[in-house]
Amino acid sequence: MMGDIPDDPPRWWQTRWFVAAAALIAIVPLIWPEIPPLVDLPGHMGRYRVQLSLDAAPWLSQWYNFRWSLIGNLGIDLLIIPFAKLFGLELGVKLIIMAIPALTVAGLLWIAREVHGRIPPTALFALPLAYCYPFQFGFANFALSMALALCLFALWLRLGRLRRFRLRAAIFIPASCLLWLCHTFGWGVLGVLAFSAEMIREHDRRKDAGSGHWFASWFRAGLHCIPLSLPILMMILWRSGDHVTGQTTDWFDWHAKTQWLLMVLRDRWLAWDVAGAALLYLLLLKGIRDPAIEYSRNLALSALFLTAVFLLLPRIVFGSAYADMRLAPYVIAIAVIAIRPRRTMSLRHAGVLAMLGLAFFLARMGGTTISYWMFAHDYRTELAALEKLPVGARVVSFVGYGCRNEWRMSRLEHLPALALERKLAYTNDQWSMAGAQLLTARYTIAGGFAHDPSQITTTRWCLREWWRPIGYSMARFPRDAFDYVWLIRTAPFDPSYASDLVPIWRSADGTSALLKVDHTKPAPDIADSELIPKRLLELRDLIRRKRAAEAAAAEKAKAAANPS
Repeated sequence: MMGDIPDDPPRWWQTRWFVAAAALIAIVPLIWPEIPPLVDLPGHMGRYRVQLSLDAAPWLSQWYNFRWSLIGNLGIDLLIIPFAKLFGLELGVKLIIMAIPALTVAGLLWIAREVHGRIPPTALFALPLAYCYPFQFGFANFALSMALALCLFALWLRLGRLRRFRLRAAIFIPASCLLWLCHTFGWGVLGVLAFSAEMIREHDRRKDAGSGHWFASWFRAGLHCIPLSLPILMMILWRSGDHVTGQTTDWFDWHAKTQWLLMVLRDRWLAWDVAGAALLYLLLLKGIRDPAIEYSRNLALSALFLTAVFLLLPRIVFGSAYADMRLAPYVIAIAVIAIRPRRTMSLRHAGVLAMLGLAFFLARMGGTTISYWMFAHDYRTELAALEKLPVGARVVSFVGYGCRNEWRMSRLEHLPALALERKLAYTNDQWSMAGAQLLTARYTIAGGFAHDPSQITTTRWCLREWWRPIGYSMARFPRDAFDYVWLIRTAPFDPSYASDLVPIWRSADGTSALLKVDHTKPAPDIADSELIPKRLLELRDLIRRKRAAEAAAAEKAKAAANPS
């Protein structure tokens, strides 16, 4: 499992100071933005505000149902309790988010050190994946759990190398439970990595003893991983509750999986991000074909196991989307750090590889820093509307979006939640999925505008999406449920749809505005035929008739079964 440690002194990329410097460089893009510009993060911050402020703002309980429960998705939800007391909610969240890429970088380099004996120069190419697409999407608990899983895997390898198996079991029984509590995905990945590492270690040990049978190695590897198994009971408790919802579906979508592999570095600029991914794949190919470098059997097997999981995972697990997409960058990261120079490679050649890897890392961090600075400017522009919003307001928000999946996501999709976070206002962008989140919306009078994705608006009806055109949303949102309308970079719409709304703030370019509902004026009376295409009206009527027929049949069957 271990590479031989050479007698010569470590090179600059193999020192502790380099690992510390790389971890610090990884946080640079997040220093400037007040709110880390990750797509879903503002929505999570709204939930944190509810959990922290139910006693101080009792009206929140009229809008949201918040209930603590044992779920495998509580990482920052738990950490923010002490962090908010020490630093305030926004700074507390920022500090936790800043720790994620730093821990990811440190974990990758530590794993490389444990497996190869020294950090190989090729490992530096994996470091930009600390800002992978799932992190950019704002899967905060997931990204934190993956960063911790990498560090824990490195510790697992170290204790195994030192043959401290009892100490390892004592540490990893509680550590695996805490990791599962952070996010189930991190625990699962740690289990896959640990099992594959133990298979190689057991096989090599038995091979040296003349009995290197793979089945015996597999069995012994499973025994070594028993300290990681306690969260299975926690998983059963979580998924067997009456409150749990969410399907597991959309299997083997090969087109989507191919896209995820191209999007591992997706941020703002398509050519720049795809070129970065292409460089990683070129390096992986060279690991196969170049006689000067090779793959570690340990991490190569880990990468193969993770690849199998990625291929088998559906897109939606327990109602949470993009399950397979989340794993893709970490498959690549493990495969990249599996590569190492052969003994025949000269120190000069290794130094050149390290400089190229460092240049790639610095270039990606520089690009991400610029990108985040631009997103932070967008946030400041839009959040100026909150200065005009009173505390405790009932706000329906509409964010402009396109039917096409644009490479540069606006990062505004859940910005309305900052009205909840800063002004304790009702916003309609919270997820409402029992069993997957601690918070669900209970504001029934808002109807179809109570929760995500009702805040997303488009210029037209989009195929296979629940999003509504801005005109429909403006004409149909329930006026009695809301006092304010927050428009964030929406498309133009017929002014008659807002005849009962009074502008109180507007952005310089006119695409964003805060409007107040004038309850003394009647809501616009717009016919469905003006808002909905004829084919959609016909489909809606067909669905209504089908549901009515099913209800009548069920009532008839019930009456037949109970004639009294």
